[in-house]
Parts: sequence; C-alpha cells; structure tokens
Amino acid sequence: MITEFIVTAGETRKRLDQFLVNRERDISRSRLQRLIELGRIRVNNRMVRPSHTIKPGDHITMDVPQPGPLLVDGKAMPLEILHEDEVLLVLNKPAGVVVHPASGNWKGTVINALLAHFQNHDDAAMSLGKTAQPGLVHRLDKDTSGVMVVAKTEQAHSTLAAQFEKHSIARIYEALVWGVLRQEQGVIELPIGRDRGEPKKVSSNTAQPQRAVTEYRIVRKLGNLASQVTLSPRTGRTHQLRVHLASLGCPILGDETYGGQKVCRVTEINIPRVMLHARTLGFQHPVSGIFQEYSVDLPLDMQGICQSLLSI
Repeated sequence: MITEFIVTAGETRKRLDQFLVNRERDISRSRLQRLIELGRIRVNNRMVRPSHTIKPGDHITMDVPQPGPLLVDGKAMPLEILHEDEVLLVLNKPAGVVVHPASGNWKGTVINALLAHFQNHDDAAMSLGKTAQPGLVHRLDKDTSGVMVVAKTEQAHSTLAAQFEKHSIARIYEALVWGVLRQEQGVIELPIGRDRGEPKKVSSNTAQPQRAVTEYRIVRKLGNLASQVTLSPRTGRTHQLRVHLASLGCPILGDETYGGQKVCRVTEINIPRVMLHARTLGFQHPVSGIFQEYSVDLPLDMQGICQSLLSI
C-alpha cells in the first residue's frame, strides 16, 4: 500500500526513522529502517538513509508491503516449546539449525518448523492461518542455541520489537571462551560495524561504527586453557558478543571466523561449533504487560566440552 504525505510546517528537523516511528505506531523502528534501506520509503522521490534529516515541506512516499501468500513450506520437525499463547511462542532453538530460509537453506529451518506447527494446530485464537508467516522479532546464528520468542500477530511483533529496540529485554548468554579473561567481570564498550576489508565480517575497523556494549562475568575457569562466561548485551549488534570477546583476546571456542583455527581444537578436544548459548530471555508480554522470563540450561554438547576441558 502506497502512502504519500508532506512534512508539515510545524515539524522540527529530525531523523527520518525517528519521525516515522512516532507517526506509524503499528510499524517498528527496525522494520521502518529496513524499508528505508530498501527504497520503499523515499524523501522527495530519492532513496535516503534512516539517519536522513527531514524538514518541513519534504514529500515522503511509503510503499509498505502487505502480508502476501505463504512462500515457504512448513515441514514438521521437533520443537522444544517453552511457552505458547494466542499472540506469541517461546522456544529453545537447537544449535546447527538456521532460523530463516535463505539461499542454500530453504528447508529444515526454524521458520519451516513453526509454519508446520501453526498449520497443524487449529487454534481459533490464532490469526496467522495458512497465509502468513511467523513474526521473527530477533534471530540467533545457526550455531547458537537457546531461547527465542516469535510473534503470532502484528501487534505482538511491533510491541516486542520496540522492547528489543529500547534494549529493555533481559538477555543472558553463556559462552565457552579461549583462555582466561583478565578481570572476573567487566564491560566491553567497542563500536563495531561491517569490516572495511571483509564485508562479511564485523569489526571495529569499519566505516560506520555503531555503539556496542557487553557486560561479562566469568562463571568458572575450565582448566588453564578456557573459561565459561555469562554475557549480557546492552545493545544488539550483529556478531556483537563474538567480536567483543575476540577483542579481549578470548574468542569463543569454535568461532573460526573471529578466533582462527586454534579455537576449534583444544589439545585433543574437537570443538565442532561456536560455543554460544542464549540462556535467558525476559520481556513484557505484549498483551498483559507482565514481565516473563524463560531460561534453558547449557545444551549437552557444551556441557560435554566443559567436562572435557576440566579433565585436562
């Protein structure tokens, strides 16, 4: 649906995404930013960035796509559901599973499994039906296990996305890292963005640094070669935890991208994946407003690596 309007004379100069998020209450700021970057939202018929400053008299065109027919097939696979109601679902994602279908991963994803789950449960209170897709509020990397929340309605998606954007979500991760951090606990403040030389990677060597802050605490030392840590991201940048730990000289075990091959094998112990687990997720329920928190223990493979490291 295409909407056009003129910025009124009384409007103060501000960022385009900030202006629109106050005007379009049903669309999250993160989604508005994606629409701007895709050129679906234009100023004076020109593609601009979300940070573009609008002024009175600007002509804004919005082409917001409406939900279309289902393009991804549902395929049943085991789901560890921690909670489900009429507007959202919380699950424990296993490691090795991609969240969203994409080139090379059209089947066997979390979305495929959720679509099959929704289609096989004729819940009159659920409005998704067979033509909509589950609303991803956030994602976990393929190798990362742990708690995820999925919205069933547009209102739930918008409300949850706003909480993520404001960083009012409670998130705790656990990781097994190379070496031992110098301090028992601390805060890492290192702006990051797409790496200048390797755009598929994230680093502090970037043309567009974004504020990134992570709290950490050592849970226990795993011998002299590794540590188990908890991580609480205050911001939500791509690969933030992985890059921040690598910046301290303690990359996550199994993370060849940011730690090299050395972190994929400790003495005789093979590390088959990035040892990162989303342990806890807490948020205000989009309907009741009550704070809900869900936690899952370390998966068996990470527990096994811990025991192996302790025996060295």
